[in-house]
Amino acid sequence: MPTRILIPSGVLCLGFDRAALARGVKAKPDLIAIDGGSTDSGPFSLGAGQSKYARSVTKSEWRELMLARAEAGVPLVIGSAGTSGADACVDWMYDITLELASELGQSLRIARLYSGQPVTRITEALAAGRVRPLTPAPKISAESLAQMTNIVALAGAEQIQAALNTGADIIIAGRTTDTAIIAALPLARGDHAGAAWHGAKIAECGALCSTNPTSGVIMVDFDDAGFTVEPLATGAECTPHSVSAHMLYENADPFILYEPGGYLDVTATQYQAIDSRRVRATGSKWVPGAYTVKLEGARHAGFQTTLIAVLRDAHYVANAAAWIDKLHSFLNALIAQRMGLEPASYDLDFRLIGVNAALGAMENRPGSPTEVGVLLIITAPTQAIAAEIGKLANPHLLHYPLTENEELPTFAFPYSPAQSDRGALYEFGLNHVLALDDPMSAFRLVVENV
Repeated sequence: MPTRILIPSGVLCLGFDRAALARGVKAKPDLIAIDGGSTDSGPFSLGAGQSKYARSVTKSEWRELMLARAEAGVPLVIGSAGTSGADACVDWMYDITLELASELGQSLRIARLYSGQPVTRITEALAAGRVRPLTPAPKISAESLAQMTNIVALAGAEQIQAALNTGADIIIAGRTTDTAIIAALPLARGDHAGAAWHGAKIAECGALCSTNPTSGVIMVDFDDAGFTVEPLATGAECTPHSVSAHMLYENADPFILYEPGGYLDVTATQYQAIDSRRVRATGSKWVPGAYTVKLEGARHAGFQTTLIAVLRDAHYVANAAAWIDKLHSFLNALIAQRMGLEPASYDLDFRLIGVNAALGAMENRPGSPTEVGVLLIITAPTQAIAAEIGKLANPHLLHYPLTENEELPTFAFPYSPAQSDRGALYEFGLNHVLALDDPMSAFRLVVENV
C-alpha cells in the first residue's frame, strides 16, 4: 500500500481551498502535514521568539485542520511552528491547540518536538569540532554564541519519526527542514528513500508545484519505486514541468538537496504525466552521509527608529540622491555636535522608495517619477538613542535645502508623528551544521494527553 500524505498549504496562514481539503480527507490520507514557518522574513521571529503570523488567522486555519484530522483519523503534523520554530513558538502553537481542543471537545495526544539549542551545547560542540560552517557563514566563537537570543537546529525525518512513534494525534515541531514532516512517514514505512525525499521537496509548498499555486492543497502517494503528486483543487494541474521546476525553489542546485543524514540526487529522475492532473516521478536517489543538522541563530543588533518623508518638488525629485548625501553629512555633524556621538556608534540608512529601492545600482528600468519617498532607518545601541536621533533629524527631513542660496523647501510627512520606534533589531549569526551521533541528542520530545 502506498503512503498517502495530504498537504493543505505551503504554510499555515497562507490559506487553502476548503473544498479541495475536504476531497483530500475523503481520499483517506495516512497523515496531514503542513509547514509553519521559514526564515524568508528575516531574523526577527527567531531572535524574538515570536510568530510573524496573526494569532487569529493561525487559530482559524488550525481549527479547520484539527477538524480534518479528526475526520480522517490520522496524525496532523506542523513543522517550524510559529514561523521560526523557537521553543517559545512551539509553546505558542501548543496553547492555541489546547484552546481549540477545549472548544471542539477533542481528546488528543499531543507531541511537542523542541529544536531549541542551549548555548552551552553549541559552545561545547564548537570546541569539539562538531560545528562546521556552511557557505557563506560568519565566524563564530564562544563569545558570539553567548550573544544569541535563540539557536535552533533543523530536525530531519528521524526526529519526526520519534514523535510519530509516540502515537500522537498532533505533532507540534520546532524548526524542521521543510521536507522532513512529509518524508518521515514514507521512510518509516520502507518506501523508496529517494522518492520520499524528492516527493517531500515537491510537496513542501503545497500547490506551488501546480498550475494553481494559491489553491494550496495537494496529495502525494509514495511507494517502493517513486511518488505521484496530484493537486486537489478544481482546475489545478501538475505537469512534468511544474513538478520538476520546484527543485529550484529555495535551492541553488536543481539536482542536489542536502538533508540530515545525506542528500537527494534527482539527476536521473524521470517525470511522467499520468493524466492532465497527475505526475509520477521515478529514479530519484538518496545518498546516505554523515548525520548533521543545520543550525540557525539570531542575536540582538540594536534598536531602530524610522522616519519617512515624500519629495514632490521636481527639483528635489530630480536631485534626491544628492540631497540625501548632503543631508546625511549634515546630520552626522549635528549629531556629533548636539549628542556627542561618533558615526561608528549608530547608523543612518537613507532609502529612496520608488527609485531603485529594491535593486539599488542593479536597477535597469528607466523612469521619471513625480515623487520620491525618503525612508530614514536609524539604528543605535538603545531605543532612547535611536528615538533621540530621529527627533533631531525630523525637522531637517521636512525643510532641509539642497543648496544654501535657495528658498527653504517644504516636503510632506505621510503620517503624524513621522517617527516610529521599531524596537529591537535582530540579525542572523549562524549558518552552520552540527554533527550528531544520535539524531535525538539535540532535540527534546514532550508528550501529553489533553
